[in-house]
Amino acid sequence: MDSQSNDTAISRVAGAIAEPARTKMLCSLMDGHARTSTELAVIADVSASTASAHLARLKEDGLIKLHTQGRHRYFSLADAHVAQAIEALMVISRNAQTQFVSTAPSRLQLARTCYDHMAGSLAVQLHDYFIDAGWLSMPVAGDGTYQLSVEGEKAMTGLGVEIETVRAQRRRFACSCLDWSMRRPHLAGALGAAVLQAVISHKWVIQDLDSRALALTPKGRKELYRRFGIMVESKELEKSGAARP
Repeated sequence: MDSQSNDTAISRVAGAIAEPARTKMLCSLMDGHARTSTELAVIADVSASTASAHLARLKEDGLIKLHTQGRHRYFSLADAHVAQAIEALMVISRNAQTQFVSTAPSRLQLARTCYDHMAGSLAVQLHDYFIDAGWLSMPVAGDGTYQLSVEGEKAMTGLGVEIETVRAQRRRFACSCLDWSMRRPHLAGALGAAVLQAVISHKWVIQDLDSRALALTPKGRKELYRRFGIMVESKELEKSGAARP
């Protein structure tokens, strides 16, 4: 697109996101789940007809997509790029402070889903460990994508991640996503999604069906410390509503 067309497109998408009811709908879909228009109307606190109009606008602007199963219609975010854009806007929307203090609810601050990958303090610490261990490295291009080392491939395979299957996906393999509660990056892309599925399958975390929160299990707390040196204090677990043994 030329400069003028690009400006117009950005303004239109920004306008679609800016409306409060539509913002609530988009944020509610950040957990990667699809929801009906009725559910989204309740979340946005608007009538069914108003919700339909909002969803039509979001779909038209490429922010959400429609799934039809028989007589049922469900809506979800269009893709991971939309989720990352919303996450970035959450960071920008917070007033700059000399020393950042997160105001995110404890359940979301410790661990949560960001579309199809993990966010929160646990995700940021895992990201930092992967970098420090030499498993992931930033390319010279500096475009936010990561390269996985040979040692990293072995480590990810040990976690139960099928690297070749992940690489075959038609999306970015591994990239950074700025965490809105920590203002530091966590791992996104196909690899980030695979890591989330691995920790869920190992029952290190349990996904909340009603929110983006991920509850850390006693097994997960033990394994995160044993494998990555990540220690979660008991008080932090209590605040986050961690799963009981």
